[in-house]
Amino acid sequence: MIHCARSHKGKVRSNNEDAFYLPEGEDKPLLFIVADGMGGHNAGEIASKMAVEEISSHINSNFWESGCKNVLQLIKEAFLTANTKIYRNSLEREEYSGMGTTATLALFKDGKVYIGHVGDSRAYILRDGSIRQLTKDHSLVWQLLEEGKLTPDEVRCHPMRNVITRALGVHESIDVDLTEHEYRKGDIFLLCSDGLTNMLEDDKIREIVLSAESVDAAADKLIEAANYYGGYDNITVEIILVD
Repeated sequence: MIHCARSHKGKVRSNNEDAFYLPEGEDKPLLFIVADGMGGHNAGEIASKMAVEEISSHINSNFWESGCKNVLQLIKEAFLTANTKIYRNSLEREEYSGMGTTATLALFKDGKVYIGHVGDSRAYILRDGSIRQLTKDHSLVWQLLEEGKLTPDEVRCHPMRNVITRALGVHESIDVDLTEHEYRKGDIFLLCSDGLTNMLEDDKIREIVLSAESVDAAADKLIEAANYYGGYDNITVEIILVD
C-alpha cells in the first residue's frame, strides 16, 4: 500500500479539530482513520484525538491475538470502546460537555477492506476512472435525501447540511455502520472529513486525484482546492493506493 495523509485547519477556523491515524509499522494492521471533532472550548479536538487513539489502540492490541476471525466485530468493539471513553469524559469534565466526533476507518486484510463509520466523514473508492462513496452520511440532509424530500443539488447548498445525526461520545450507546469490500491492484481509497466534501463535489475530487502524479501530490492538491473554494472548515484527507 502506498499512502499519505494531510490535515489543514482551513481558512476560517482558528484551530484544527480533525485527527487521523496511519499504520505505525510493518507489524501493525493496515489501519487508516479520520475523525472530525465537535464541541466548544477545544473539546472537539479532544474528542477526535481520543477517538483515533482508542480505536487504533483497540484494533492494534487485538488484531493478531484474536486471529482476527471477525474483523467487523473487532471494528465495532473499537468504536464502542471509544464512544464510552468520550462520553464519560464529557460527563466528568464541564469543559468537555457535549463533545463528540465523527470517525471513519478502513482496515485492509486478505484482499478485503473493512469500513467502520459514524458521522459524516467519508470513505471513497476510485476504480476504473470512477469514484464511489462507500459510506452514508449520518446527517439530517442525507436522511432527507433518502426520504426523497431533497435532491442532491439541494443537499449541497442546504443551510443545515452540517447537522449530523450520529457521532461518537454524544450518547451512552452508538450504532456503527460496518461494511466490507474487495479491493484490487490500482484501487485508490480516500478517507476525508467534511471540510473537503463540503467544498468539492465528487467529480472534482476524482479529477484531482486521478490527474495527480502521486498520492502525496493528490492530497496536497485536494487541500489546496478545498481552501481555494472557501476553506470554511478543517480539512483532512488520507489516500491509499493499492500497489
